[in-house]
Amino acid sequence: MQIHVNNILKKLQEDNIHAYMLTQFNNVSYLSGYKPTSFAFCIIKENPIIYASGMDMEIAKRDSAIEVKEYESYDVMIGELKKEGIKNLAIEPTLPFSTYVRFRDDFNICAKTYVDEQRMIKTPREIENITKATEIAQKSFLQLDIRNNESTEKEIAFDLVRYMIENGASKESFDTIVTSGANSSLPHAVPEAKKLQEPILIDWGAIFDGYCSDNTRTIVFSEAQQEIWDIVCEAHDKAIKAIKPGLKCCEIDKVARDIISDYGYGDNFIHSTGHSLGLDIHETPGFSTRDETVIEKGMVITVEPGIYLEGEFGVRLEDTVLISKKASIIGDLPLNL
Repeated sequence: MQIHVNNILKKLQEDNIHAYMLTQFNNVSYLSGYKPTSFAFCIIKENPIIYASGMDMEIAKRDSAIEVKEYESYDVMIGELKKEGIKNLAIEPTLPFSTYVRFRDDFNICAKTYVDEQRMIKTPREIENITKATEIAQKSFLQLDIRNNESTEKEIAFDLVRYMIENGASKESFDTIVTSGANSSLPHAVPEAKKLQEPILIDWGAIFDGYCSDNTRTIVFSEAQQEIWDIVCEAHDKAIKAIKPGLKCCEIDKVARDIISDYGYGDNFIHSTGHSLGLDIHETPGFSTRDETVIEKGMVITVEPGIYLEGEFGVRLEDTVLISKKASIIGDLPLNL
């Protein structure tokens, strides 16, 4: 964690910024080891400090690698920063406006994404946690009896989450999607209290030691559904095969998108090809048409092409890949189930 702080201090010096204020829980956790449950202001400067809620002082003192002080008020915190000569203050772009207005009259403020940029490249420990989260999620999925199941979508989603927790996850990494029939054409469909129809699309993930996993599988039954599944599978496989350091993320999106477009379904691929994950389920960079981030070793990014036929059905296939000299899929769950 200290190396992360040192990297930010170096950036601050280069940009002539005196301090960097963080409030996002996972960014505070990434730098300190302490994840707030209420609120916290993590100030990265020559002598970093975290102003924590009184409710959090016990766990903050226990877990934080950065000095912790109990938050009293904005005025006290701002006064202490000004006494240290801090004039140029960087903030996260996601800082709520209601918080920003408390600081804007006392400091020269700019928005920086120093932590997000560091989080793009995963450490070996982070990769281990993502791998373990994926293994838990996939093992749990295989415990489901789907093809001959008379359960409802809600019941299947409940069972899957229960299995993940029983297998070692702290919780699901996002609201589990179990959808079927015509609703499978909705990328973020919500499970309903109805019996499973055809096809069945399940998008799920687990959290292990704070780190997320993400997979999607679609189980098809008819020839028409299989035809769409095959196209999505081709886009999935060829996009992963194309990934390598030095390419831009948008180039990988183009590989998947061009394949689907060549089959005449370009307008039915209505989201990006993938996203990074880690402490959050959606991180940067991502495989999208607009993301020109250069792919580097140590990135962990999903590949999830899909085709959605409104009112009929949808197919999405998703795996998480680790990038080294090439991309390797994390986990070993078959696509064709």
